Amino acid sequence: MSADALQPRFRPAEIACLLLVLAALIGLYFPVLASMAQDWATNDNYSHGYFIPLISAYMIFSMRDELHKAGSSPANWGLLVLLLGLGQLYLAKVGSEYFLQRSSLIIVLLGGTLFILGTAATRKLLLPIAYLIFMVPLPAILWNKIAFPMQLFSSAITEDVIRLIGIPVFREGNVLHLAQTTLEVVDACSGLRSLTTMFALSAVLAWLSGYPAWKKWLLFFAAAPIAIFANIVRLTGTAGLASIYGEQVAQGFLHDFSGLFTFVLGLLLLLLTSRFLRGKT
Repeated sequence: MSADALQPRFRPAEIACLLLVLAALIGLYFPVLASMAQDWATNDNYSHGYFIPLISAYMIFSMRDELHKAGSSPANWGLLVLLLGLGQLYLAKVGSEYFLQRSSLIIVLLGGTLFILGTAATRKLLLPIAYLIFMVPLPAILWNKIAFPMQLFSSAITEDVIRLIGIPVFREGNVLHLAQTTLEVVDACSGLRSLTTMFALSAVLAWLSGYPAWKKWLLFFAAAPIAIFANIVRLTGTAGLASIYGEQVAQGFLHDFSGLFTFVLGLLLLLLTSRFLRGKT
């Protein structure tokens, strides 16, 4: 092996430049990141946000050899992408639009990576950087527009399943009237939270799988029916127990436990789907 092949492909000056850019970004985005972390702490719909940067960092760390081989070939047009991201940040701050402020970080990271490392390295880093979108809470107005139709959908499916197992039920919108109690399918039970979490999980599983591209996409999109199914199982189980033991079953510890059950069931189904795809050609 030649001496040149043993030399690192990234020069110390490039590494120092990259570290300086990262430090500058942390300083620039600190208020944005702090407010987002506050949302993770108070909004159960995005409590998984803490793990997303860690998973993204692990993705980058695990491909360090590939990045070493790709080397650096700075692309000047990356500066334009970087400036577009910073422009989005500025306009979003002027308009107090939190989603655009937070999502601008992803554009800035892509632009900075292109400008410093070039297209070859950026191609490999595209997924870890894009994965950060799962940590950004959706605007409340958009979340509610999606969540309410899902509440109605989940309520209707749960009503049909409950009838099939012989439990009398009458539905009004997202409210299920049982013999002994009334249950409301609220935002937290709409399935949108499960859907967001399952997509984040399926993206990681697809990346780890080493499958061909079509299998990875199939595993990723399998998150949608899996999340919906797991949520319907949760609602049906809660309604069935409430019809027997009363309203207290649908509240408190059992309600919280059913949320954990939904997550575990969804994860197991994703793993089974991945195992099934492994044997398909």
